[in-house]
Amino acid sequence: MQPHDSLARLAKAHKTYGPLTALDGVDLDVRRGEVLALLGANGAGKSTAIGLLLGLLEPDRGAATLFGLRPQALAARRRIGVMLQSAGLPDHATVAELIELTRSYYAAPRSTADCVALAGLDGLLERRYLQLSGGQQRRVQFALALCGRPELLFLDEPTTGLDIEARQGLWRAIRELVDGGCAVLLTTHYLEEAEALADRVVMLARGRVVAAGRMDEVRAQIVQARIRVTSALDPVQIAAWPQVRDARRDGARLELVVDDADAVVRRLLAADPGCVDLEVQRAGLADAFVELTRDAAPALHQEAA
Repeated sequence: MQPHDSLARLAKAHKTYGPLTALDGVDLDVRRGEVLALLGANGAGKSTAIGLLLGLLEPDRGAATLFGLRPQALAARRRIGVMLQSAGLPDHATVAELIELTRSYYAAPRSTADCVALAGLDGLLERRYLQLSGGQQRRVQFALALCGRPELLFLDEPTTGLDIEARQGLWRAIRELVDGGCAVLLTTHYLEEAEALADRVVMLARGRVVAAGRMDEVRAQIVQARIRVTSALDPVQIAAWPQVRDARRDGARLELVVDDADAVVRRLLAADPGCVDLEVQRAGLADAFVELTRDAAPALHQEAA
């Protein structure tokens, strides 16, 4: 990777709050035209990492840079868009007024029509912010983050409070922005969201990076798999087999969590040649997260999209 490909970077970043170590030598970089998902349980250090990159905090040791500059530099801040978990917008302003005000801060802003289309705000422009549902307010915040045509977009739990349709609409908008060359740093408690959007993943646990890389690389760090099969075999006996972590029955089907799928499948077929409906599912991001951050609680939510 060439240095100019990295739009935001933490290098051996340390940050403490009294006796609490929030970040312990964290490295990460956000590259042009990609979504980087920053994942971790509550207290893992995600908010501190974002605070350093936005210039809201200073590292105790190490470095934080934004477009090669100090994050506080106005020249760097003009090139980003930010959607944090809390916004503090004026309640009585209309959606149209909020968008126009935010657009006025930039020399060449994105058009109001584009902001509305990307955020799914059709029909809401004349509504006052306080009259909107929580999910609608999040979509307004997303629109405001886009007003300056950012090269780098910080999205902190962007789909909290959105229904499935609105969430998927936001996903489409994010993909469109990335296809246009924008970089996105995404934090989310929804693992399926990271799996759907992210090109790369950084997992934090207790202030340290426990896994980083492309989605397939992170999944490959564990060999765990799930096996489902219709069989009369006793799950208690299967649970005692080597390479089997868990075995339970769900009606006529057995559900197994295993370390070596090939070995267990061979033994299943030998023990019950009449078994049917055999499915093997390799580890997903949720499995990788649980395994790699086993000592850090609470776990992330999983939600069907």
